Amino acid sequence: MNEHYEVTAVSSDRDSLSKIAEKYGIGHHHIEMTRKVTPFKDLKSFWQVYKFLRAHRPEIVHTHTPKAGLIGMAAAFFAGVPVRMHTVAGLPLLQAKGLKKQVLKIAERTTYSFANGVYPNSFNMEKIIGDYGFCSAGKMKVIGNGSSNGIDLHHFNPEHYPEEEIKKIKTSLGISENDFTFVFVGRLVKDKGINELVAAFSDLSKKHSGPFRLLLVGNYEEKLDPLLPETLEEIAENPNIISTGFQEDVRPYFAVSDALAFPSYREGFPNVVLQAAAMNLPCIVTNINGCNEIIADAVNGLLIPVKDESALGKAMERMYLDRSLYTKLQSNARNSIEGRFTQTLLWSQIREEYDRRWLLSGGSESRTKKLSRSILDKASSFLS
Repeated sequence: MNEHYEVTAVSSDRDSLSKIAEKYGIGHHHIEMTRKVTPFKDLKSFWQVYKFLRAHRPEIVHTHTPKAGLIGMAAAFFAGVPVRMHTVAGLPLLQAKGLKKQVLKIAERTTYSFANGVYPNSFNMEKIIGDYGFCSAGKMKVIGNGSSNGIDLHHFNPEHYPEEEIKKIKTSLGISENDFTFVFVGRLVKDKGINELVAAFSDLSKKHSGPFRLLLVGNYEEKLDPLLPETLEEIAENPNIISTGFQEDVRPYFAVSDALAFPSYREGFPNVVLQAAAMNLPCIVTNINGCNEIIADAVNGLLIPVKDESALGKAMERMYLDRSLYTKLQSNARNSIEGRFTQTLLWSQIREEYDRRWLLSGGSESRTKKLSRSILDKASSFLS
């Protein structure tokens, strides 16, 4: 987008933001935003975003993540920004209960009311938003076939990792040649199904004499969404579970694995599943929006119910024991996403939407190539 517009990224993660801005050659501005419900801090963030937008006068503001969306869309509305676009990549309210759920509903409805366009990153997410009645169908649009950023099939390509390289990586991780390795990539939190995954893997290891490994690639979030104490204990004490922490480049971990295990409770459109499939991995995923738009059951992976430890364990066992099924799933993995979720195609479709929204706002066609836009986003969204 920086080749066509003047781009400024606004985020709460100062260090990551400056690195990303330097990498892509874009402007950037740091404003603190929390991921929790913090009314006083949120008002302060709103005022800072409002002042920034009034000073810079962008023609388009495009927000990602719930908190940045609420603050950014409201600030853009009051600052008079003509084009206000919000991407929905997940709804935390789907797992919330009681008063918290009601507060999150109000926040979502408010965000959409200030936006000109709302962009769910999956078709099932679009349906969920419609069922809640958060905004009219005419205001929503899924760009392309879904996803927020698509997949770079050249970058995520198993051909970058020849057999000798895979052996070296396995040796460094303590994985043997005959091990069957499941991998999870993402935040190690309750909502990603890590409690169920660790418990299912532990039972599977005890049930079968075959060698298994579980690779956990990601950071814990002890304050926002902590794991059960028994889960943390199992991760620490089970020698077959390898926890690597956050990794900038996750491809080596896909390359040495046999299957992705991704039992998340909720998603928008998970990049991890796209990445794993591109690396020729069959995927075990929960039957939720986004996941079930990438994975077809018994075609390129297996679908399981949410929060079902038993079903997850059976799927992992089936993946290991049924070699003919595994071979079929693996052969279909990369082919199943080629053409549907190619990154450069999605980028061109997003750019077309920017231009379309600008013209709908009353902007002149001659100015579309001179548009400036501010992207408000958590740095984690850029990094994911």
